[in-house]
Amino acid sequence: MTEQLFDARPMMHEPLAERMRPQTLDEVTGQEHLLSKGMALRLAFESGVPHSCIFWGPPGVGKTTLARLMAHAFDAQFIMISAVLGGVKEIREAVEMAKAHQQTHPGHRTLVFVDEVHRFNKSQQDAFLPHVESGLLTFIGATTENPSFEVNSALLSRAQVYVLKPLGEESLRRLIDKARTVLHLPVLDEDATERLLSFADGDARRLLNTLEMLSLVDQATTQDSVVATPEPQAQSGKEVRDVAWLERVLGEQLRRHDKGGEHFYDTISALHKSVRGSDPDAALYWMVRMLDGGVDPQYIGRRLIRMASEDIGLADPRALTLALDAMQTMERLGSPEGELALAQCVVYLSVAPKSNAVYKAFKAARQFVKADRTREVPLRLRNAPTALMKDLDYGKAYRYAHDEPDAFAAGEHYFPDDLVAPTFYEPSPRGLEIKIAEKLKHLKNLNQSAKRPQELKASPSPKPSVE
Repeated sequence: MTEQLFDARPMMHEPLAERMRPQTLDEVTGQEHLLSKGMALRLAFESGVPHSCIFWGPPGVGKTTLARLMAHAFDAQFIMISAVLGGVKEIREAVEMAKAHQQTHPGHRTLVFVDEVHRFNKSQQDAFLPHVESGLLTFIGATTENPSFEVNSALLSRAQVYVLKPLGEESLRRLIDKARTVLHLPVLDEDATERLLSFADGDARRLLNTLEMLSLVDQATTQDSVVATPEPQAQSGKEVRDVAWLERVLGEQLRRHDKGGEHFYDTISALHKSVRGSDPDAALYWMVRMLDGGVDPQYIGRRLIRMASEDIGLADPRALTLALDAMQTMERLGSPEGELALAQCVVYLSVAPKSNAVYKAFKAARQFVKADRTREVPLRLRNAPTALMKDLDYGKAYRYAHDEPDAFAAGEHYFPDDLVAPTFYEPSPRGLEIKIAEKLKHLKNLNQSAKRPQELKASPSPKPSVE
């Protein structure tokens, strides 16, 4: 379980990413917001006092490296546990090793690093608490998921959270330059380099593993596509590889996209907000990002149906129909043919007039009913399928709207008799709801001018929320 750190004699069979793992804090590429002079994590290293922390970030941004560097900086025993493979047994073994180390090396600390800590359940995470409290060990967790949701609050309160970011283009280019000192890499033209950086998607490990593969392929092949660029050839004596060569080597690969994690929900949120903001180009971008990342198109279709009701509603009722049609088309055709119907729907929803009036009305009605008491249904509004019910006056004095002028029973009250009618639905001044508002205003005037058969004694009702 313990690891020997920073062996200066790298073994040739080690992956390039392992051979290039930083040996000092200054060798770390990226994370300048944490590691630059005066920044939080840099100050923590310089303090000389280890503390429990959680590194939260996407794959390949240096979480494990920073944990190892922390153990090295504080001259601590380093114990690594994988939450994917380990459990309570491994936690107990780590505790026993920490106790043994404390006896044989008084004053030395033990740092327990838990990779993918979000995969531990509550009881497994709780097992660290007493030993963190006693100072027996320093806990460091690494996770790709939001700690607020995946790490117990008790453990979270005892650990500082550091948010690591995907590596930017400049950082990735520096890694490529460093890799050239370790490995014979193919010479890529600028377009191919840009494609490679896009493929890496901010993941240093992915970039280095890909470079290693490209090196092997480049050495094994000599008849691939080349770009006639004399200057690099004169410098390296090697063929210059273009985008076509790179894509043949990489094949059809997916970008980083966690199908159920933080990044997933961030992306669907961006799609929804782009549609709501009437930006069809941005909406298409986020939808394609999700498809490119392996998201089920059916899930996207379901979210589009929701958007049609929540953000467009009666301003353009055709939006919901189009969303349902797009979902059905996707079900019948599958990918990739059905994806065009989703794209058509995304563009339509983006350019359609927007209204959340129905959404707000529904929320207000639910809140109203939740806060109000249960009221009786007026007899005239009740159904009377039996003679007994008719004898009890069920349905008596009900006004059949189709028998009234313009099919509207002016002055009728459809709420409980002891309730002042609240207003939930207020049409927006956009799309079809402009005409709906005019219709409702006309009906309201008819109601006000009509003489009710009898005055209903109504009690004040809770004010509906329109948040």
